[in-house]
Amino acid sequence: MQLGLVGLGRMGGNMRERLRAAGHEVIGYDQNPQLSDVASLAELAEKLTAPRAVWVMVPVQYTEDTIDGLIEVLSAGDIVIDGGNTRYTDDLPRAEKLDRHGIGYLDVGVSGGIWGRENGYALMVGGDEQHVQRLMPIFEALKPAGEFGFVHAGPVGAGHYAKMVHNGIEYGLMHAYAEGYELLTKSELVTNVPGVFKSWREGTVVRSWLLDLLDRALDEDPELASLRGYAEDTGEGRWTVDEAVRLAVPLNVIAAALFARFTSRQDDSPAMKAVAALRNQFGGHAIHKN
Repeated sequence: MQLGLVGLGRMGGNMRERLRAAGHEVIGYDQNPQLSDVASLAELAEKLTAPRAVWVMVPVQYTEDTIDGLIEVLSAGDIVIDGGNTRYTDDLPRAEKLDRHGIGYLDVGVSGGIWGRENGYALMVGGDEQHVQRLMPIFEALKPAGEFGFVHAGPVGAGHYAKMVHNGIEYGLMHAYAEGYELLTKSELVTNVPGVFKSWREGTVVRSWLLDLLDRALDEDPELASLRGYAEDTGEGRWTVDEAVRLAVPLNVIAAALFARFTSRQDDSPAMKAVAALRNQFGGHAIHKN
């Protein structure tokens, strides 16, 4: 099958190579000419045979402009797929805008990171069944081999919604491993913290790919001494918590993991300064001054 792919960064570039290895023809466009197969979106559209399918894999802040650019060069009967980390609330307005030009739309949550080229990508798809079926050869090539790794989650928006929740869960899982790591490092009894994590990789209920990756990181740097304890968030954790508030769903673990990332960015927490001041005021507890 033929596919246009816009955005050839860490994810998009590896997706192009996985699809080509599966026998598909992929024509890629990127603003970096060293990565791009064509010089413009217009040239991309010219090289694709109608009805076209174009997969957009750009950072969220560039998604809308990219799709607007595609509207100018695509035709009725074509399909646009957004595989970026878009907020699900943007999907329906985008689909309606494309539909006014006769262009179909699928939203696809993609998980797999830099390992997807080798291992495959988990795909969570939202959109009309007819559009999903038309792109199934592409989805089959991108997903891992076997039964799992793909879902048609529902109508437009469902794919990015599922990916949002996926990333929220990811926050919670990562932070549970992180808290366990810190406790083990503080223990007077445990002398081989990396070995403990390695022992959990088989035969335990906490084994996972994230655990495998933490073990890999500890092999490279047993005390994580080269890293600073600062963690960004991509936005999807925030969106998950926002949705939990809207639906009154108690996401205690995910919310705590998100707030922990905010804490990681503070050299000296103003909130904890206030706590220290209050403990000193009402109980005369000792304080540490700069």
